[in-house]
Amino acid sequence: MVVFSIFLIHKWRKRRKRIKSSIAGRKLKKELVVLLKKNKQNTISELDLDEQQILEKIKQQTTACNLNNVTRTNAYFKFYLKFPQVHWALLAHFVSRNAGWNMTDLKGDLLSKILSETEQHAFFQFMERANWLIFQDAYPQLLLYEESVRQGKPFFHLLSHLGVSSFMQAIWSFFWQQKQSQILTHALIINEQNYIEKRVIQNPIFKEEVTSTLEFKLQDVFAFNYILFPYQTHGISQLKGLVVHLFTKLNQRIEIGFKLYSLLYENPSQLRSFVKWANQHPHTGSRSDYWRNVYCVIQEGIPTKTYKPRITDGHLKNGAKKLYSPVLVHVWKNTSHKQPGGDDWFKNEGIVKMLFKEMNIADNDVKLAYMKSLERLELAVAAKSLLS
Repeated sequence: MVVFSIFLIHKWRKRRKRIKSSIAGRKLKKELVVLLKKNKQNTISELDLDEQQILEKIKQQTTACNLNNVTRTNAYFKFYLKFPQVHWALLAHFVSRNAGWNMTDLKGDLLSKILSETEQHAFFQFMERANWLIFQDAYPQLLLYEESVRQGKPFFHLLSHLGVSSFMQAIWSFFWQQKQSQILTHALIINEQNYIEKRVIQNPIFKEEVTSTLEFKLQDVFAFNYILFPYQTHGISQLKGLVVHLFTKLNQRIEIGFKLYSLLYENPSQLRSFVKWANQHPHTGSRSDYWRNVYCVIQEGIPTKTYKPRITDGHLKNGAKKLYSPVLVHVWKNTSHKQPGGDDWFKNEGIVKMLFKEMNIADNDVKLAYMKSLERLELAVAAKSLLS
């Protein structure tokens, strides 16, 4: 009888949650329909002096923080510490950390021996462009929220003057009223991935030089592309995370974002561990930030023509030199970017249903699996060094 009662309570709670989501979804959909019509009519409000100053300040702050991956990543985290209710800022911080690690991998011990200088540069420009674009679109939204909190009234009508999708104007207005962090996070994930779809993923130059290449596809086949959330237990480095598959598919990228968000926030105690680690380890771009017994920021020893694997059974071999993982600003210069063009990606209010999607995360302790992927990559590097 007790078990049956618990079952009924659980079922009732799930039904109540679905009803709430349905009501919120209908309300949000109505707002999006109105904004979609306004967007088609190109309606832009006139600005008073205060609003002009707000926009100018936001643009200046965004430019100052958008110099490189390190400045972006740290800006996300600083914002999160001030406004932890904006969950996306912490997620963006960790995903941006991973982007930085991938950038420095191109100059590290392994990928630098597989990719030519031209390929390394092409891969870097691909990741850098996406990282820059997302920040220049999302960070002004965060700053406008900060200004709204400071003045105690919403300024989200100014988003159109910042080139932000009308979709996000409705979402921020909804968040201001309802304070639903999950909906805001899901919306920002949807927005950022749609924003870079044509500008980066489907860009003909990047398709030819990066996403259509054998090397890019091999990262998916051999599961080299991990997104990692480091933390520590009793002083020992641990890793949670996911393998990123089908990076070129829009819906899969959105789903990965949802899963990463669930992974980051599903356990309050675990979340505190992630935040504590991030606070204690400023982002440099080097993987030594999270694994100093495997990676180092300087090249140990003299590089040899023939590469000998250093990792076995998930550990660095005894006496083996650590893997070189440089500081990002030491190997990549700041990049000058062209301002993005393109129309508002938001055309169909049907996207609202995705905002309430729940994700189930399986076992995500990836430390051993990640080490195994490094072993496979080392074998590929060793094989190439013997043939060259």
